Amino acid sequence: MRIDLHTHSTVSDGTESPAVLIRTARDAGLDVVALTDHDSTAGWGPAAEAAQLEGVALIPGMEVSCRTETGISVHVLSYLHNPLNAPLMEEIQRSRDARLSRAERMVERLGADYPITWADVQEHIAEGATVGRPHIADSLVTLGIVSDRSEAFSHILTAASPYWVGHYAPHPARAVELIRQAGGVAVFAHPVASARGRVVGDDVVGQMIDAGLQGLEIEHRDNPEPGRQELRRIAAQHGLLTTGSSDYHGEGKPNRLGENLTSPAVLEQIEALATGSVVVR
Repeated sequence: MRIDLHTHSTVSDGTESPAVLIRTARDAGLDVVALTDHDSTAGWGPAAEAAQLEGVALIPGMEVSCRTETGISVHVLSYLHNPLNAPLMEEIQRSRDARLSRAERMVERLGADYPITWADVQEHIAEGATVGRPHIADSLVTLGIVSDRSEAFSHILTAASPYWVGHYAPHPARAVELIRQAGGVAVFAHPVASARGRVVGDDVVGQMIDAGLQGLEIEHRDNPEPGRQELRRIAAQHGLLTTGSSDYHGEGKPNRLGENLTSPAVLEQIEALATGSVVVR
């Protein structure tokens, strides 16, 4: 059984609609796929319909954007939570609102040096999508300012650039608490992806574990091998689940569906632990 537990659609920063993503997963030979758009469950409905048509099992999920007190970005994957849980969804809406105003301010700064407007960026945002820097990157590509998203993120949209604007996001330990309260299973996404920027230390990981963290996403292209070995040690020490995923974004990133997989045994454990929603089969 081929299981990929981390993908994105146009509901956040992927390039394929939820339904197309499910068809792509089928064509890639996946048996199970999790839809984990950033700070949104809006894709669950169309993805579920497509999954039943295509014969692919769907794990409804979400990737919660977080930030530590020192400004380090952290992502926590939530699987099978209740999408109507008020405390979790109120926190997510706060983050979504902050992402939108942050993107508008970044584009305003960019406009002083590049021929880009907010209207240009809006052309790349699907209705109801969680707005993020990838939408700005896509606009920069369309305008011919950069060749692809990777180039945009390598210098124009980095935290070190003069165009950077921060935004509100919950502490990762708080996100874990909210996910658990909503009946979901909380897994730390790509914990040692140092190429993306600063990563958290043992103190924050410990806080997340104390808050109820249930797993670590270890097999991911952005986790270097020495870091994976340390993650395996931490998982064994604390009895955490270990997952593998592609973090697929369609054509937005080079990541390919199924390039890293999760074992059926771990999926069984996720299903057993979750009380908020169910796998769509």
